[in-house]
Amino acid sequence: MSDPAVVLDDLRSESEELDRLVGGLSAPEWATPTPAPRWTIAHQIAHLAWTDRAALLAATDADGFAAETEKALADPGGFVDRGAEDGATLPPAELLARWREGRERLQEVLRAAPPGSRFPWYGPPMSAVSMGTARLMETWAHGQDVADALGVDRRPTARLRHVAWIGLRARDYAYLVRGLTPPAEPFRVELTGPDGERWAYGPEDAAQRITGPALDFCLLVTQRAHRDDLDVTAEGADAAHWLTIAQAFAGPAGAGRPPQGATR
Repeated sequence: MSDPAVVLDDLRSESEELDRLVGGLSAPEWATPTPAPRWTIAHQIAHLAWTDRAALLAATDADGFAAETEKALADPGGFVDRGAEDGATLPPAELLARWREGRERLQEVLRAAPPGSRFPWYGPPMSAVSMGTARLMETWAHGQDVADALGVDRRPTARLRHVAWIGLRARDYAYLVRGLTPPAEPFRVELTGPDGERWAYGPEDAAQRITGPALDFCLLVTQRAHRDDLDVTAEGADAAHWLTIAQAFAGPAGAGRPPQGATR
């Protein structure tokens, strides 16, 4: 993942796909509950708009972003939710316009970033490629919440490669955010892409291995489905444990989704 233009083109396509889902919704439909507790479709889009603005701030004003980080550290459990709640109170047309404007401004800034640029973030600092990949991952994940709320089956695309990649890169973070020590050895991950292609990561002779469809793996690392409902297989105790805590996103450890049929 070394070409920012490729990642940002895919981010734009992912955003446009979600935009097509929500762009024609009526005002009452924006209040439709999603699988995320207490979050409606409006909350999902408000969160994306809020995070795009945070990324734009990180890429253009490091000191301003540092001040925002202090607020997040003071209230790690509620900081993100407040951003979504504030945005969700806007009229849907205004919220949609704000999301569209913010994501396009972020596109412009990331495309113009000099090679080697790195931006602060709530986790490790990010390059333009990593920032674009993180935004794509979030857009896809929250888009899944919206699709589930609307009862829409989305066709998996090759853009899942970016989601899988950031999920793998975040392996150690999932341990550290829980106060755990990451495994010393790398894992082998072999995924089947939407068109049947094979995506392989890590040394071929690794003792710890994970296999399965790319879609299922991406649903798992974004915590959009429970492992019991996914066709993802682990070989080795470390690999099996990681699948219970994996998270592709920065911030506190998520609770994840319950198995289908389970009560909250």
